[in-house]
Amino acid sequence: MADILGGTEIAELAALKALAQPRRQQILQRLTLHGPATSAILARALGLNTGATSYHLRELARYGFVEDTEGESPRRERWWRAVPGDRRFPPRSRQTPEMRLVMDELNHHAYAADVELFEQAQRSGTTDDFAYSRSDIRLTEAELAEFFEEYIALLNRYKRPEARTPAGARTVHTRLMAFPTPSPVPAAPEDAS
Repeated sequence: MADILGGTEIAELAALKALAQPRRQQILQRLTLHGPATSAILARALGLNTGATSYHLRELARYGFVEDTEGESPRRERWWRAVPGDRRFPPRSRQTPEMRLVMDELNHHAYAADVELFEQAQRSGTTDDFAYSRSDIRLTEAELAEFFEEYIALLNRYKRPEARTPAGARTVHTRLMAFPTPSPVPAAPEDAS
């Protein structure tokens, strides 16, 4: 992992593979959204067995995505938490063919999980406190990079430790997707027969 503008780039293929594994993505998402947990708590919440959950937690810890935390329980249980951070991935132009396959898998599962969370929020219908937007803007490649950094800076303004979080604050899941509109696929010529 290498430090880059404002964050840490994950370019090691083994770390990307560890992160792309669907069960590990579920575990990491659960820890991120709901806070520290033991492998038994995670296993029950995600419908996994504790042995597999412990293994996946160790693999995530190996690459710095989670860590065990002290003081969560007076018992000798091992508690885990997601390690916060601004993690970024290499642009496609610097990805090897194998890395692209791993990134495609990682993104496929991550986006599907985000859509499921959004749909759950819509179905719950209990609050009006979620926002979403869809828009098209015209940007150069440099402007898109600047836009992204401003977005990350805005997010980082609101990332704060629990001790400094105002009463009534909840975890809010965010995702930015910004990409050039694909060129239209030319229509197939009509059969002249």
